[in-house]
Amino acid sequence: MRIVAALGGNALLERGQKPDAAPQIENVKKAVDSLGLLADDHELVLTHGNGPQVGVLALQSANDESLSEPYPFDTLGAMTQGMIGYWMLQSLQNRLPDRPVASIINQTLVLAGDPAFDNPTKFVGAVYTEEEAKVFERERGWVMREDGKYWRRVVASPMPQRIVETRIIRTLVDSGAVVVCSGGGGIPVIRDENGNRVGIEAVIDKDLTGSVLAEALDADMFMILTDVPAVLDNYGTPEETEIRSATPAMMRSKGFAAGSMGPKVEAACRFVELTGSVAAIGRLEDAVKIIAGEAGTIITPGGYYGGIVDGRPSTFKVND
Repeated sequence: MRIVAALGGNALLERGQKPDAAPQIENVKKAVDSLGLLADDHELVLTHGNGPQVGVLALQSANDESLSEPYPFDTLGAMTQGMIGYWMLQSLQNRLPDRPVASIINQTLVLAGDPAFDNPTKFVGAVYTEEEAKVFERERGWVMREDGKYWRRVVASPMPQRIVETRIIRTLVDSGAVVVCSGGGGIPVIRDENGNRVGIEAVIDKDLTGSVLAEALDADMFMILTDVPAVLDNYGTPEETEIRSATPAMMRSKGFAAGSMGPKVEAACRFVELTGSVAAIGRLEDAVKIIAGEAGTIITPGGYYGGIVDGRPSTFKVND
């Protein structure tokens, strides 16, 4: 079975941890303990978030007096792909010594006319006072918005259209390799007036990119692995319950918050609607149980999941 798994930021940096290299490397090793179990029995493609890491690098670049201007976000995204990809590559190689592993830098094509460029919403980097934010707007051209009682920089988050290196990724997977790619949603690029690809200032949602990648690779399952056991209905109320199985229509009717579970649900539903295959949202450590139908929220066209049958996910009930 071919699986595309998108790892949440908690797989690299637990809440409250400083973004030093050492704890992130240890967290990657822990993540690979679960991911290795998937790779033992299935084809596996991994993507990951980069929110804390790209924020750290953006701040460093902005404060580097040797630079005439900070590095743009497409370049910063490439830097995080290399850094995190190296950590994951090495840990996977140690866990799977007889399996080829590849970590690649890759680009995600977005539309130059995407309305997201006119309405930046993606918070990145550190928090500032309103006074500091106004200085950054004036001197650096940043777009700053309120985030609670502080202000933060926001950048565009356009919809991913295509993973540029899809054919290379497919070739690697077909050869038996475990592939790490599309980190941080991929490096955002557009086509210029000459048809050439050029980087653009943006941060793409990694779950939506994962959905596009899973569709392009004909994945049997798209998994979003995070730090919650399942998607919660009526979150924060006495009626809060785990959603164990659902259809895309059922999930869309719930109206999950745009800043938290919403993008994950949208990415999962999109994959199911376009492919008729299976998407799941749950904890990284429950990955094997999710495939067995014993954990997580599993989304299928008809809301039924019967586990793995003859090496493929079963989404149809068999009449007795």
